Amino acid sequence: MAADPQPLSDPGAVLERYHVYHAEAYILKGELKQPVEQPIEEYGRVVLEHTRREGLFTQSVGETNIAGLISFKRGHTRVAGALVKQKTDIFGNDHAGWVTLSTASLEGYNVEDIVTADRVVAQLSTQHPMVNGHVPRVNFLGTRFENLRIGGYPVEVELDLTFCGAKPEGDRPYLQDGGFLDRVHRQLDNIVETHDLPESLEKKYGAEIAYIDDLKQRAKDGANGGSKIGANGSENGYPKLRCSLVKKIKLPVEIPGVRTFGNAIFVRDFGTVYLGELEVGVNSGTSDHPDHPRWKGDGSQTQPSDSNYFKLNMLDMQLGCPSTGQTSGAGVTSNGETHP
Repeated sequence: MAADPQPLSDPGAVLERYHVYHAEAYILKGELKQPVEQPIEEYGRVVLEHTRREGLFTQSVGETNIAGLISFKRGHTRVAGALVKQKTDIFGNDHAGWVTLSTASLEGYNVEDIVTADRVVAQLSTQHPMVNGHVPRVNFLGTRFENLRIGGYPVEVELDLTFCGAKPEGDRPYLQDGGFLDRVHRQLDNIVETHDLPESLEKKYGAEIAYIDDLKQRAKDGANGGSKIGANGSENGYPKLRCSLVKKIKLPVEIPGVRTFGNAIFVRDFGTVYLGELEVGVNSGTSDHPDHPRWKGDGSQTQPSDSNYFKLNMLDMQLGCPSTGQTSGAGVTSNGETHP
């Protein structure tokens, strides 16, 4: 059912507070180039469209085999959005607000009998409080790898599910939050300092570090994180950052032809696997959709609807030899807009 609009605390206000939900999830997608050219459909995709209505959508997919190269036993996806009017935990913390959940689970994953996993789960929830609720609290609880292996050898992945940190103070966007930007900066610094880092990765991460320095300076100067600032690869010109929930990758046994760099695993004669990739950015727009009214008695006004979004891909592979192409497994996205 539709969420009830929440009036502002000022009795003289003429605005209604409401929330527009959005969440997406998929099990697997990508494209093969060789030895066959074949798109990989977005298996299990479910979407909670930009809507004020609460909702729950799920999908399950059974055993699937793609050209004998990529397969999985089963998978399921789930997206949900709801208004929690009253919720207090045992410590007295208020959790009332608009909550969005996005989940993707992939079981029995197998790529060319080289990369395998019993189960991979991506789970992302965002909670926009009723007060100072334009920027959400973010939670990745439930996200995990179970029995990830390369060539039959175990790969231990330690995740930092609190990487985004607490909700920035003062409803400040994550891309203006010094603590978040510092964490991403340190993560990239640690990768750049890796011994024998390939030149291509060194240039890539070096450019991202410079971009973070620019964001930090703009945040210090009080610039609007939602303004167009020559974003790092963003299609809409708005800022975004790529980082990872991976804290450490450990290979208990040396695997022939395998190297790790941050969240990346290079496998000779196969390709590169990126684990737990997280993108944090800004969606642009205005809330002038006829289903999303803004001002009572004044239809001429336009309220901005820029909002933080979070996109998590658990397994992103760039295949190199003998197969070529790209595939992503267990991906979720969540963002929402609270107005005004």
